[in-house]
Amino acid sequence: MQKITTFLWYDDQAEAAAALYTSLFPGSAITKVTRYGEGAPVPAGTVMTVEFELAGRPYTALNGGPMFRFTEAISLQVECEDQQEVDDLWTKLTADGGEPGPCGWLKDRYGLSWQITPRILLDLVGGEDRAKADRVTAAMMRMGKIEIQQLLDAAGG
Repeated sequence: MQKITTFLWYDDQAEAAAALYTSLFPGSAITKVTRYGEGAPVPAGTVMTVEFELAGRPYTALNGGPMFRFTEAISLQVECEDQQEVDDLWTKLTADGGEPGPCGWLKDRYGLSWQITPRILLDLVGGEDRAKADRVTAAMMRMGKIEIQQLLDAAGG
């Protein structure tokens, strides 16, 4: 049984956010929805929490009101296999009010930060050839969405 669950606070979009996220990743599903009862600060029946899994990892989304907002201090990193996966996730997560950011980071329409990271980037910057890693890192620093071919070009010198 999982002992640690990532808990995400939304104003009133927890169910919509969980629906978006679970639609993007295989092995994902909404597993439970709880609702506020009588006497809550919102109408009875309003969604309180949404439990969901992304690729088998548990998350809980709370409709807690506007008191707290996401910051870039926390993000979800997605390791992508190829440019098509990077492009697809980038497009879907920045749609309808999301914001592209630098170096593969973006904010989705709910304000949650994501790192859309191709696996090859991790391999190239983590390799033993420090000059190549430095060239790849410099190329990445000039990007918004990561472009794999540009990383490979930088790796080649």
